Amino acid sequence: MKCILMAVTLAFVLSGCSGTWEGVKSDSSDIWNKTKEVTSDAVQGTKEAIHEATE
Repeated sequence: MKCILMAVTLAFVLSGCSGTWEGVKSDSSDIWNKTKEVTSDAVQGTKEAIHEATE
């Protein structure tokens, strides 16, 4: 009986971990893409400001 209970508990834990891991990967990807976008905008703004200052 204990083995069956342990197997069922382990199955629930592992399936929960899998879902959590997929969520973490998805969130990390979204954050990385947003970071690249914001960084690119900041670099472009800096380039424009330098260009205007040197004209």
